[in-house]
Amino acid sequence: MTDKPTTRKDLMKPVQLLGLAFVAALFAGFVTLMSMGFFQTRPADQIQNALVVALVAAGATFIIVLVSVALMLLAVDPSKVTQTVDRPLLLPKDAPDATASGSAATPAERAADQPDEGDSAPKA
Repeated sequence: MTDKPTTRKDLMKPVQLLGLAFVAALFAGFVTLMSMGFFQTRPADQIQNALVVALVAAGATFIIVLVSVALMLLAVDPSKVTQTVDRPLLLPKDAPDATASGSAATPAERAADQPDEGDSAPKA
């Protein structure tokens, strides 16, 4: 089975974006209601105040999550989604790789660089 290249349309599925934002908004609204004592015996004005604050928190959370996820998806280059990364991402392109500098030498290379046990006599 061959994998077709990922397109921007595949990355930005509106139902998934809206679903994630809606779930986050429900969570924020529920936490706000719980913290303001909505489910306890309170006077009607405090319950109404808790509902208003929870709706504002849920709405703000919905918008913030939706915009944030959409902006993060815009940062993804669709042509680079399927490519493998062979080097560290944060190094500049002209910097030598860690393996080229010799820091990640194989055990055989490290053994060749170390002196034999017979050569361990102190030199004066």
